[in-house]
Amino acid sequence: MICSEDISNLKDDIGQKIGQKIIVKGTLGRNKTFEKEATIENAYPNIFIVKYEENERNVTYSYTDVLTRAVEVQVYDGEEYSPLIPPPVPEDKKNKYML
Repeated sequence: MICSEDISNLKDDIGQKIGQKIIVKGTLGRNKTFEKEATIENAYPNIFIVKYEENERNVTYSYTDVLTRAVEVQVYDGEEYSPLIPPPVPEDKKNKYML
């Protein structure tokens, strides 16, 4: 479940990374995926804008796109790309029901 604190934290994270290189991964439907290099151009209260390097096109994404994992964003820190949001930790089904 997504709460307002998660969205607020993500807004702050993305706002601090304006100008940084990223990789955006997502789906186009029917088992088609894309992976493109981009730069974070700007962040607004409900969306953020990225500029794809290959065609200089601006695209907007909502913070919920990232939180629901409809779009995956990896940020370049100068040496390597790392996920903006860490991948979910799989639950151990045995421990899930134990008290």
